[in-house]
Amino acid sequence: MLPTDYALVFPLWQATEGIGLSQSDTESAIAAFLERNPGFSAVAVAEHAGLVGAVLCGHDGRRGYLHHLAVARAHRKRGNREGPPRSLPRRARLGAHSKVQHLPLHDNEAGTSFWLHAGFAHRGDLRVLQRWVPGT
Repeated sequence: MLPTDYALVFPLWQATEGIGLSQSDTESAIAAFLERNPGFSAVAVAEHAGLVGAVLCGHDGRRGYLHHLAVARAHRKRGNREGPPRSLPRRARLGAHSKVQHLPLHDNEAGTSFWLHAGFAHRGDLRVLQRWVPGT
């Protein structure tokens, strides 16, 4: 994925249930993220079908993170679960990370089921707390 893909990818993220978008997903914020995490994110486009899907991935220096995976509705449930979920650990290894994490929204049951099927597991001892930094 390149910053120039934003205009193609952002509407897909907006239309995909379970993806939580915020001020961290502006065009300039995504461009900065991609610059810090080259080679981790991807866009799939079919010659005659247009945008198939996109995944936004990165790392914090210790572990890989999956932020957004979206597949266009017309391309879902076609037996492609081996693609992105299986390639994420490989991408993490490229960055020398031994762990990949995904933080699905609490009410995203379909997404959670997808990732559990792909080999991810709940970590019951973890809570996520966040705070927006003023002026960003």
